Amino acid sequence: MKVSDYVLQRLREWNVEHVFAYAGDGINGLLAAWGRANNDPQFVQARHEEMAAFEAVGYAKFSGKVGVCAATSGPGAIHLLNGLYDAKLDHVPVVAIVGQTNRSAMGGSYQQEVDLLSLYKDVASAFCEMVTVPEQLPNVIDRAMRTALAQRTVTAVILPADVQELDYSPPTHAFKMVPSSLGIAEYAPVPTDTEIARAAEVLNSGEKVAILIGQGARGARPEVEEVADLLGAGVAKALLGKDALPDDLPYVTGAIGLLGTRPSYELMRDCDTLLVVGSNFPYTQFLPELDQARAVQIDIDPHMVGLRYPFEVNLVGDARETLRRLLPQLKRKKHGAWRKKIEKDTARWWEVMQRRAAVDADPINPEYVVHAVDALLPENVILAADSGSAANWYARHLRMRGTMRGSLSGTLATMGPGVPYVIGAKFAHPDRPTLAIVGDGAMQMNGMAELVTAAKYWRDWQDPRLIVAVLNNQDLNQVTWEMRAMSGAPQFEPSQHIPDVPYADFARSIGLGGVRVEKPGEVEAAWHKALGADRPFVIDFRTDPAVPPIPPHASLDQIEAAAASILKGDSDRVDMVKQGLKAKVQEMLPGHRHRGDRPGAQEDR
Repeated sequence: MKVSDYVLQRLREWNVEHVFAYAGDGINGLLAAWGRANNDPQFVQARHEEMAAFEAVGYAKFSGKVGVCAATSGPGAIHLLNGLYDAKLDHVPVVAIVGQTNRSAMGGSYQQEVDLLSLYKDVASAFCEMVTVPEQLPNVIDRAMRTALAQRTVTAVILPADVQELDYSPPTHAFKMVPSSLGIAEYAPVPTDTEIARAAEVLNSGEKVAILIGQGARGARPEVEEVADLLGAGVAKALLGKDALPDDLPYVTGAIGLLGTRPSYELMRDCDTLLVVGSNFPYTQFLPELDQARAVQIDIDPHMVGLRYPFEVNLVGDARETLRRLLPQLKRKKHGAWRKKIEKDTARWWEVMQRRAAVDADPINPEYVVHAVDALLPENVILAADSGSAANWYARHLRMRGTMRGSLSGTLATMGPGVPYVIGAKFAHPDRPTLAIVGDGAMQMNGMAELVTAAKYWRDWQDPRLIVAVLNNQDLNQVTWEMRAMSGAPQFEPSQHIPDVPYADFARSIGLGGVRVEKPGEVEAAWHKALGADRPFVIDFRTDPAVPPIPPHASLDQIEAAAASILKGDSDRVDMVKQGLKAKVQEMLPGHRHRGDRPGAQEDR
C-alpha cells in the first residue's frame, strides 16, 4: 500500500463518499490510487478547481458532513482558495487535499512550486500540514477531518508528489511517533445554570421581544418556535438561516438586513428585548439602537459571542440544548398588541411583494420570475442563490416551508457559487430537486462551464431535476445600483454591460433541457416545464435591469409607488437608468437609512 492508497482508505474510514476535484500531475499518485480503489470515494470532476471547492461547500452545507476537495500543486491549489474562503467565512467544514512538488525540488524555484504552507496559512488557519513521511498519516488526515467538523472550518493537507508514491508505513509505538484514531463523538455544550437563569431574567422582563436566528439555530426549530410562542416574539432570520424556520409561521418576519424585509426592520427598530440564536449577523445598523434593548446571545463558538451588539448575557452552547434548558424558566407572555402588529405587518409585506412582482417591466420583472415559482416549489427542494441582485429576490420572494433548504455565499458574498452549490447538493441528496437562481454575470463567469459537470453526472441522480434560472438583464445589476446609491454615479457601461448569451441553447447543446423566456405570460409555464423535466434544465429569463432593489427602511407605500413610477412609464425612466439621479429612487436606496426613526416617523418621509 502506498501513501496515496492509504489517504483514500482513511477518507473511506471517515465515511467520505465524494471528493470534488480536478486532475493535475501534482496529484498523479492520488489519481492512480483512485484507479486502484475503484473510484471509492467517488472522484467528482468539476470544470475548475474553484468550482470543486464550491461544490464541496454546497455538499457540506446541505449534508451536514465534511466536504472534501482536491487539486494539484501550484495553480490548482491557488484556484481552490476562493471556494475555501467561502467555506471558512460561512463556518462550513471543508478539507482540502492538495499536491505539491517533490520534496527534492522544494526551494529550487521549480515548476509549479508555490509555498503552500504560507498560502494556506490564513484560509486553513485551524489546521494546515504538509506530509513529508508516511508515518505522519493517519494523524494528519484524522486531525484535518476532526478539526473541520469540530470548528466548522477549513483544513488542508499538503501531499508532495513523491510522498504520494512512497510505501505506506504506519506510526509505531516509539518516541516521536503520533498514532491516531478515527471519529468524533457527538457533543452539545451547554451554559451553566447560573448563566441560564441570568438570560431568563432578561427575556422575562421584556415586553416587546424580538428573536434573530441564523444557521446555528437550524437544529433547534421546535425549541425556537416554543420560545417565540412563550415570549410572544417575532422572529427575523439572517440570510444563512433562511431555512432554519418556516416562513408560513405568521410571526416569522423573514430576512434581516439590506436584503431583508420591512417587518424585520420594524421588529428590530421597536423591540425592547433581543434574543439572538446561532447567528453572527454582521450589520449592526440593522439591529436595535445600542441603548435600546436588553439582549441575550446563544452561540456554540466562544470566540464569536459578544460581537455586533452589547449583549447583557452571552450563552455559549448548542442552540437546541441551551434553549431546552432555558424554556422551563421562561414566563408566558400574552400575545397582545406587539405580537399582533408583527403578524399584521408580515401579512401585509407578503401582499406588497405580490403586488410589486405584478408590476409590468421591460421585458420581464425579475421579482415576478422568482415570486411565480414560490408556490410551485416542492417542499423538499434545495435552493441556492448567487450573489448580486438574484440574492435580493431569493431573500424576499421565496418562502421556506416543509423540509426546504437554501443557502448562498453569506459572508464572502462571492460571485459564482450558485450552480456548483446545487451540484454539491445533488451529491448530498440525489433524491431531491435543486434550484439555483443566478444572475447572467455569474452564469457567464462560471455557471455555463459547470453545466457540463451536471451533464456528466445527472443520470446517477434518483431525481434528475437540477434547475438553473438565469436572470438575464445584460447588466452587472447589483453593482450598478450600488454605484447609483452609494456613489451617486451613473451606470458605467464599459464595466456594467455584459453580452447576451443563449444560455438555454447552450444547455440543450450538451443534452440538458432549456427554454428562453421573453414575455411575462411565459414565465409560469417555463417553471412548470423545468419542474417536470427529466434532466437538468436551464431557464433564460430576459429580465429588466431597471427594477430597483429596495432597502427595508422604505415604507411599504414607498416601495409600491417607486416600483410603479419607474416601471410604468415614468417620463424620466431612461435618464434614471442611465444617470442614476432620480431623487425618489435615491431616497429608497442603500446608504440612505434613517436609523434613528421611531414608529410613525418613517411613514411621513
